[in-house]
Amino acid sequence: MIGQIVDLASWVLLVLGSLLGITGAIGLLRFPEFYTRAHAAGVTDTLCASCILTGLMLQAGLTLVTAKLVFILLFLLLTSPTATHALTKAALHAGLAPQLHREEDGS
Repeated sequence: MIGQIVDLASWVLLVLGSLLGITGAIGLLRFPEFYTRAHAAGVTDTLCASCILTGLMLQAGLTLVTAKLVFILLFLLLTSPTATHALTKAALHAGLAPQLHREEDGS
């Protein structure tokens, strides 16, 4: 009974992580400018990785694999938001201004 609950929770997390990854990819394609795309990629990347790695930890049980997955998750939680911040800060420093309003077509 407990094993089935753990399997169900694991699959829910794996599917949720996959859906978040797809949502982030759609955001990268659909958002109009660099900063909104970076936001979509940064947020969904962190959540996607967290859900998928947690689902894999539930599948692995208490083993050495779980310990390795915990370290990978901690590494991703520290580096992914930092990398997104560094990229957007570099873009702002290079002169790429954020688009503050939506451009209307002239027709």
